[in-house]
Amino acid sequence: MRGLVIRWVVSAVALYLTSLVVRGIEVQGIGSLFFAAATIGILNAVVRPLILLLTLPLNILTLGLFTLVVNAAMLKLASEVVRGFEVHGFWSALGGWLLLSLFTFLINVVIGETGVEVVRVRRMVRL
Repeated sequence: MRGLVIRWVVSAVALYLTSLVVRGIEVQGIGSLFFAAATIGILNAVVRPLILLLTLPLNILTLGLFTLVVNAAMLKLASEVVRGFEVHGFWSALGGWLLLSLFTFLINVVIGETGVEVVRVRRMVRL
């Protein structure tokens, strides 16, 4: 349970950082931010695999590059569901998805997948 909450917070922080950098992505309020992060997670877990399966021939034809379009569509779809979270246009969604993935990766490198590494580092510093 703790790992799920940490992933949710990491996603929300990454989404906030992305909204600061990408001009076409806007988040209005912390509630919208956390709801958008949860919605993106649910869409990626449920809808994205189905769409990737349906678009498999196109994905094979483009050597996997169509996956970027699917990922951008998931971000745009989340903006349609969540009030206070807006993605303006395809290019903002694509750039936002790439940056969101980068920020999520970097934050996970720093704190680890479950946040355990932060605890380990604190213990090492005390010693």
